[in-house]
Amino acid sequence: MAIREIRVVPDPVLRTPCDPIKEITPAVRHLVQDLLDTVDDPGRAGLSANQIGVSLRAFSYNIDGKIGYVLNPVLEETSGEQYGDEGCLSVPGLWYKTRRADYARVRGIDLDGKPVVLEGHGIMGRMLQHETDHLEGHVYLDRLEKEERREAMRYMRTHRK
Repeated sequence: MAIREIRVVPDPVLRTPCDPIKEITPAVRHLVQDLLDTVDDPGRAGLSANQIGVSLRAFSYNIDGKIGYVLNPVLEETSGEQYGDEGCLSVPGLWYKTRRADYARVRGIDLDGKPVVLEGHGIMGRMLQHETDHLEGHVYLDRLEKEERREAMRYMRTHRK
Protein backbone atom coordinates (compact mmCIF):
# COMPACT_ATOMS: atom_id res chain seq x y z
CA MET A 1 0.00 0.00 0.00
CA ALA A 2 2.58 2.58 1.07
CA ILE A 3 6.14 3.04 2.16
CA ARG A 4 5.82 5.22 5.24
CA GLU A 5 8.14 7.89 6.60
CA ILE A 6 10.23 6.74 9.57
CA ARG A 7 9.92 8.74 12.78
CA VAL A 8 13.26 9.64 14.37
CA VAL A 9 14.45 10.45 17.89
CA PRO A 10 13.30 12.65 19.66
CA ASP A 11 9.77 12.11 18.27
CA PRO A 12 7.62 11.42 21.38
CA VAL A 13 5.76 8.52 19.68
CA LEU A 14 9.00 6.53 20.02
CA ARG A 15 8.98 6.98 23.81
CA THR A 16 5.32 6.05 24.33
CA PRO A 17 4.34 2.44 25.06
CA CYS A 18 2.06 1.10 22.33
CA ASP A 19 -1.52 -0.04 22.88
CA PRO A 20 -2.56 -3.63 22.21
CA ILE A 21 -4.60 -4.32 19.10
CA LYS A 22 -8.06 -5.25 20.39
CA GLU A 23 -9.76 -5.91 17.05
CA ILE A 24 -8.56 -6.72 13.53
CA THR A 25 -10.05 -3.84 11.56
CA PRO A 26 -9.43 -2.65 8.00
CA ALA A 27 -7.14 0.01 9.53
CA VAL A 28 -5.05 -2.71 11.22
CA ARG A 29 -4.83 -4.63 7.92
CA HIS A 30 -3.69 -1.42 6.20
CA LEU A 31 -1.11 -0.84 8.95
CA VAL A 32 0.32 -4.34 8.48
CA GLN A 33 0.63 -3.83 4.72
CA ASP A 34 2.39 -0.49 5.30
CA LEU A 35 4.76 -2.16 7.79
CA LEU A 36 5.55 -4.91 5.27
CA ASP A 37 6.04 -2.44 2.40
CA THR A 38 8.26 -0.18 4.51
CA VAL A 39 10.49 -2.95 5.90
CA ASP A 40 10.99 -4.45 2.42
CA ASP A 41 14.20 -2.57 1.71
CA PRO A 42 17.79 -3.85 1.84
CA GLY A 43 19.38 -3.28 5.22
CA ARG A 44 16.09 -3.15 7.14
CA ALA A 45 15.72 -5.95 9.68
CA GLY A 46 12.59 -4.79 11.51
CA LEU A 47 10.10 -1.98 11.87
CA SER A 48 7.65 -1.29 14.67
CA ALA A 49 4.34 0.51 14.20
CA ASN A 50 5.36 3.48 16.34
CA GLN A 51 8.33 4.06 14.02
CA ILE A 52 5.75 5.04 11.39
CA GLY A 53 3.70 7.04 13.89
CA VAL A 54 1.11 4.44 14.94
CA SER A 55 1.01 3.57 18.66
CA LEU A 56 -0.20 -0.02 18.27
CA ARG A 57 1.62 -3.24 19.19
CA ALA A 58 2.74 -4.52 15.79
CA PHE A 59 6.01 -4.95 13.95
CA SER A 60 7.30 -6.30 10.66
CA TYR A 61 10.62 -7.99 9.95
CA ASN A 62 12.95 -8.71 7.06
CA ILE A 63 15.53 -11.33 8.08
CA ASP A 64 17.46 -13.48 5.61
CA GLY A 65 14.97 -12.75 2.83
CA LYS A 66 11.94 -13.67 4.96
CA ILE A 67 9.45 -10.86 5.48
CA GLY A 68 6.64 -11.08 7.99
CA TYR A 69 4.79 -9.42 10.85
CA VAL A 70 3.34 -10.06 14.28
CA LEU A 71 0.55 -8.33 16.19
CA ASN A 72 0.52 -7.89 19.98
CA PRO A 73 3.98 -9.42 20.37
CA VAL A 74 5.20 -10.34 23.84
CA LEU A 75 8.84 -11.21 24.44
CA GLU A 76 8.47 -14.37 26.47
CA GLU A 77 11.92 -15.93 26.56
CA THR A 78 15.57 -14.95 26.08
CA SER A 79 18.81 -16.78 26.72
CA GLY A 80 22.52 -16.57 26.04
CA GLU A 81 24.32 -13.37 25.17
CA GLN A 82 25.56 -11.52 22.12
CA TYR A 83 27.44 -8.24 21.88
CA GLY A 84 27.45 -6.71 18.44
CA ASP A 85 26.70 -3.75 16.24
CA GLU A 86 23.14 -2.49 16.31
CA GLY A 87 21.49 0.38 14.50
CA CYS A 88 17.99 1.74 14.18
CA LEU A 89 15.99 3.44 11.45
CA SER A 90 14.79 5.93 14.08
CA VAL A 91 18.39 6.76 15.02
CA PRO A 92 19.86 7.23 11.53
CA GLY A 93 23.61 7.03 11.03
CA LEU A 94 24.50 5.60 14.43
CA TRP A 95 25.71 2.06 15.05
CA TYR A 96 26.91 0.92 18.45
CA LYS A 97 27.84 -2.39 20.00
CA THR A 98 24.83 -3.41 22.07
CA ARG A 99 24.43 -6.27 24.53
CA ARG A 100 21.42 -8.51 23.86
CA ALA A 101 20.37 -12.06 24.52
CA ASP A 102 21.46 -14.39 21.73
CA TYR A 103 18.12 -16.23 21.61
CA ALA A 104 14.66 -14.67 21.84
CA ARG A 105 11.10 -15.90 21.43
CA VAL A 106 8.07 -13.69 20.81
CA ARG A 107 4.45 -14.79 20.91
CA GLY A 108 1.62 -12.82 19.25
CA ILE A 109 -1.14 -13.20 16.67
CA ASP A 110 -1.64 -12.78 12.93
CA LEU A 111 -4.40 -10.94 11.03
CA ASP A 112 -6.71 -13.93 11.49
CA GLY A 113 -6.23 -13.88 15.26
CA LYS A 114 -4.23 -17.12 15.13
CA PRO A 115 -1.22 -17.58 17.44
CA VAL A 116 2.21 -16.74 16.02
CA VAL A 117 5.56 -17.67 17.55
CA LEU A 118 8.74 -16.10 16.22
CA GLU A 119 12.09 -17.19 17.58
CA GLY A 120 15.71 -17.20 16.68
CA HIS A 121 19.36 -16.69 17.51
CA GLY A 122 21.76 -14.01 16.35
CA ILE A 123 20.25 -11.30 14.16
CA MET A 124 16.73 -12.76 14.49
CA GLY A 125 17.03 -12.78 18.29
CA ARG A 126 18.41 -9.23 18.25
CA MET A 127 15.57 -8.00 16.00
CA LEU A 128 12.87 -9.56 18.18
CA GLN A 129 14.25 -7.81 21.26
CA HIS A 130 14.83 -4.52 19.40
CA GLU A 131 11.29 -4.34 18.02
CA THR A 132 9.56 -5.36 21.26
CA ASP A 133 11.65 -2.66 23.01
CA HIS A 134 10.21 -0.13 20.53
CA LEU A 135 6.68 -1.20 21.40
CA GLU A 136 7.46 -0.53 25.09
CA GLY A 137 8.68 2.99 24.25
CA HIS A 138 12.43 2.26 24.26
CA VAL A 139 15.12 2.74 21.63
CA TYR A 140 18.37 0.79 21.50
CA LEU A 141 20.30 3.81 22.78
CA ASP A 142 18.73 3.06 26.18
CA ARG A 143 20.77 -0.17 26.30
CA LEU A 144 24.15 1.40 25.59
CA GLU A 145 26.92 1.73 28.14
CA LYS A 146 26.83 5.13 29.86
CA GLU A 147 29.65 6.81 27.89
CA GLU A 148 28.46 5.49 24.51
CA ARG A 149 24.94 6.65 25.28
CA ARG A 150 26.24 10.12 26.16
CA GLU A 151 28.21 10.21 22.89
CA ALA A 152 25.17 9.09 20.86
CA MET A 153 22.90 11.69 22.45
CA ARG A 154 25.49 14.41 21.80
CA TYR A 155 25.67 13.30 18.15
CA MET A 156 21.87 13.36 17.86
CA ARG A 157 21.67 16.90 19.27
CA THR A 158 24.33 18.28 16.92
CA HIS A 159 23.23 16.46 13.74
CA ARG A 160 19.47 16.90 13.94
CA LYS A 161 17.83 18.32 10.82
